[in-house]
Amino acid sequence: MTAAAPSAASRIAVVTGASSGIGAATARQLAAAGYRVVLTARRKDRIEALAEELTVAGHSATAYALDVTDRAAVDEFATAFRTIGVLVNNAGGALGADPVATGDPGDWRRMYETNVLGTLNVTQALLPALTASGDGTVVVVSSTAGHGTYEGGAGYVAAKHAEHVLAETLRLEIVGTPVRVIEIAPGMVRTDEFALTRFGGDTSKAAKVYEGVAEPLTADDVADTITWAVTRPSHVNVDLLVVRPRAQASNTKVHREL
Repeated sequence: MTAAAPSAASRIAVVTGASSGIGAATARQLAAAGYRVVLTARRKDRIEALAEELTVAGHSATAYALDVTDRAAVDEFATAFRTIGVLVNNAGGALGADPVATGDPGDWRRMYETNVLGTLNVTQALLPALTASGDGTVVVVSSTAGHGTYEGGAGYVAAKHAEHVLAETLRLEIVGTPVRVIEIAPGMVRTDEFALTRFGGDTSKAAKVYEGVAEPLTADDVADTITWAVTRPSHVNVDLLVVRPRAQASNTKVHREL
């Protein structure tokens, strides 16, 4: 099926967590699909470099340093837009892999604030502009962790379950408005930072996540899925799309060639 070109009223796409990984890859692919992308993340240097890369390639891109957990900053950011077409809630991540009995409440709090409250903050702030476009799309990048649990992952799993419920409930509440709510739930994705951040910079622990897995998903794989869902005709809503590498049958069953 051919991708639908964005209309003039809906051609702005805001991507959170665009400084690396899935966010950066999504920004590149949406820009190539004809959207004017607004890149947000805390690391200003990274998103400015990406905006320059996209501009040199002939696309339209703007960088805006933003911490999605700072509600006042998010509200200020939202004042720049009368209408937007797409919001990709990608900012988030995992911290630690401790069991419930010894998990760090601080890590749990930070994961909840970024994955859940960050998504809530940006979605609430930009929903009027999405609605005003007459053809808006909210994308929530959750995880297969939002649909099944695994040992050592309770904090991240809890946050991603909450993010899934946020998307599901929002879809119910705004039905009848010109805004779609799409959830993309990736499984094992190998990026430069996800596992490294989760394990506090421990490269050996991060490497073990993907050990023996021939082809985990890449950031581009997930970005391609997001872009495909966003560019479906306006009447088509991809409620939930779970995407895993072939080697991963579930969160707890992965084929490894060791």
